[in-house]
Amino acid sequence: DPYVKASLMAEGRRLKKRKTSIKKNTLNPSYNEALVFDVPHESVHHVSLTIAVVDYDCIGHNEVIGLCRVGSDAEGPGREHWAQMLANPRKPIEHWHTLVEVR
Repeated sequence: DPYVKASLMAEGRRLKKRKTSIKKNTLNPSYNEALVFDVPHESVHHVSLTIAVVDYDCIGHNEVIGLCRVGSDAEGPGREHWAQMLANPRKPIEHWHTLVEVR
């Protein structure tokens, strides 16, 4: 029962968070949902996104399956995606990201 949680981060602190709907009984979820954060132009270079795929559990704790980072301080695809978003303000920019396991 996975869902996606995106957290807007600055200086190691979470400022805001958004979640998608839960996709019940699937190992291959597909999300066609927009997660929108309003960030002042002067702050955009000081924030990043942490995107986590989480397994929902109604009894115990929800478990993080994996995560990725998107921002100017991210590496590789996360930095490239951020640059594309900054170059195209107010337009949705799709990008595939590889999840990193959480230990």
